Amino acid sequence: MQAEYLEAKKLSQRIAAAIAPPLFYAEKLDEVEASRKLFDANPIVQAGLEIIERRGDLLGHGLSHASKVAIDAGALVIIEMDGVAADENLESLLLLAQLAGIFHDIRRDEADHARKGAEEAMEILKGFNLDAGAREAVANAIRNHEAFRPTGRCHDPRQQLLSDALYDADKFRWGPDNFTETVWSMVARSSVPLSALMDHFTPAMKGIERINETFRTETGKRYGPDFIDRGLEIGTRLYSELNREREKGR
Repeated sequence: MQAEYLEAKKLSQRIAAAIAPPLFYAEKLDEVEASRKLFDANPIVQAGLEIIERRGDLLGHGLSHASKVAIDAGALVIIEMDGVAADENLESLLLLAQLAGIFHDIRRDEADHARKGAEEAMEILKGFNLDAGAREAVANAIRNHEAFRPTGRCHDPRQQLLSDALYDADKFRWGPDNFTETVWSMVARSSVPLSALMDHFTPAMKGIERINETFRTETGKRYGPDFIDRGLEIGTRLYSELNREREKGR
């Protein structure tokens, strides 16, 4: 069972390699790299990563997923702030965005994971050098990061940006990452045959397509659909290839 999933994963990665990466990483490279630099250097961020690493993979949402969401959430904050605030304010919000990205799926393997994750993040962050307002801002962003769920608005525009940046960075992962990493991590320990997964492929693709209309920041609205469209292209080609192989085996 694992062998057929491994081959499917390799196929999806070959398909993805033939498709150009999302435009966000070309046109906003400076902001992504600035976020990555602070992500790598901040000891608070690194302490959070150690906690996530100890948890292991949570239904395909482990350290790799958390790191990508954190870095992209930080990049979105940099872009959306666009130099309107002092560097100190920008860096403080950037830190909170990255912490939200790190902890947003800490309860991913449970029902109502956004609410439960927000509660646990609040407890964890009590051990960090953050004030109560900062902790609540991170928790609020985590609480509001699920797609197709009612969300609460923030009176503070900086907290609203934090929440929206986390959402968009997380939904960027519904693009190519979904087909090259996430789905295979989710089914790695499953006893479900690949043929059964294929039977649910088309409805799942339609669900992913719906994400296009949900991005929240202006930057997310501009670049998010490109992530999703490239992911769907990978998924369409993958389904076609796997279906062709399945037909041969009959």
